[in-house]
Amino acid sequence: MEIGGSTRLLAVVGDPVAHSLSPHMQNAACRALGIDAAYVALRVPARALADVLGALAAVGAAGNVTVPHKEAAERSVARKTDLCARTGACNTFWTEAGGLVGDNTDVAGIRQALLDLNVDGAGRWLVIGTGGSARATTVAAGGAKADLLVMSRDATRARAFVEWAGSIGVRAAAATPGDGADVVINATPLGLRSGDAFPMDPAALRGARAALDLVYAAGGTRWVRALQAVGVLAADGRGVLLHQGAAAFARFFPDQRPPLEVMRAAVARALGA
Repeated sequence: MEIGGSTRLLAVVGDPVAHSLSPHMQNAACRALGIDAAYVALRVPARALADVLGALAAVGAAGNVTVPHKEAAERSVARKTDLCARTGACNTFWTEAGGLVGDNTDVAGIRQALLDLNVDGAGRWLVIGTGGSARATTVAAGGAKADLLVMSRDATRARAFVEWAGSIGVRAAAATPGDGADVVINATPLGLRSGDAFPMDPAALRGARAALDLVYAAGGTRWVRALQAVGVLAADGRGVLLHQGAAAFARFFPDQRPPLEVMRAAVARALGA
């Protein structure tokens, strides 16, 4: 891939960001379609986020936002889609008239990843976490007409999150010990590092229909493998990555059809599976 003066800049911003497979996936898509663009990963500390987003807007860039900046990015863009505003989290952006437009493609990614598990989404969902990915999960649950249980290590954050979910019309309550759920989603970064604890004890989730870990890793995350060992249908976040990435690609290049199978193969190669 040649990079020249006319190459369009695409980027994913986060901290950490070295784990992101978005560059592998999006660069493969651009090569397949002959698009003159380059997608890079930018490690951006919180204090620099506004400046970096401003610089990206100044050069007409587009891209994605990952942990822990999705909520802050939503507050920083010049304009936002209805879905971005409803989730209060931005994971996709592009430039129009010199300013960034924010969107949220995580919602579509979560919905499609559950469909890939043959789960229609109805029933009761348990979301672990209260950050930007948990917000996208909440909107996805609302679209599925599901009830939502919220689990957080901080009871105050859980209560505040439940109130926010209610404000957008999602039936939600703080999780309590012994609560059962049909669908369980880890929306925390737990699992990015090898020594991380499980988001939740797999043995406590034996009755769940399906579980989705928004973290991804070669061979599946440790939590996914442990869930599968106790009979729970589970997948890591590669499906969410793929489908939100395809939706983002369509925002970056509205006149192009995302090459989904090329993107899927790029993710599989990067993960070694």
